[in-house]
Amino acid sequence: MTSTDDTDPRPLPPEEPGPGECCDSGCDPCVWDFYNQELAHYRKELALWLARHPDAT
Repeated sequence: MTSTDDTDPRPLPPEEPGPGECCDSGCDPCVWDFYNQELAHYRKELALWLARHPDAT
């Protein structure tokens, strides 16, 4: 892994809902809906970060 500027840390992925956090009753929104929104945001932020740090692995 390459050292990067501490003022621009690599984004961290969201934590996946744990066992039992989804009640499987069709809630709207579901914890999985929130997770998927956070995951999409993380992927965008990671792509931007990787563009700023092309030497990162």
